[in-house]
Amino acid sequence: MSALESAPPRLVFDDDCGFCTWCAEFAAERGEFELVGFRDLTPDQLARLPEDYEECAHLLTQESVYSCGEAIEEVGTRLETPTRHLAVAFRRFPGTEGAREPLYRRVADNRDLFGRIVSRTPPARED
Repeated sequence: MSALESAPPRLVFDDDCGFCTWCAEFAAERGEFELVGFRDLTPDQLARLPEDYEECAHLLTQESVYSCGEAIEEVGTRLETPTRHLAVAFRRFPGTEGAREPLYRRVADNRDLFGRIVSRTPPARED
């Protein structure tokens, strides 16, 4: 297997946003992701993203680019915790695609509120 084939997916996020950074770090602690903030994007990575890439998070795999709610859903299915099953189940419900993006946008538009909530959450225990 080449280095490219074994590279973890890249989770691209707004590294100026505390909530976005918290979410990206949460995912990286529970799955295999390379975190890439907007300001650290390479020209090759940037070329794969939509023109309005700063509007949401993205997941870059070797085969695909997932954006916004679809990116978060895909991240959820790749977590190495039982929460992965919730993301997989979410995909199976009828109408999920129509609900996914409005749900993502609602959270994204209220990042300040969610950021205050997670900043009060104690860090995960290291056993």
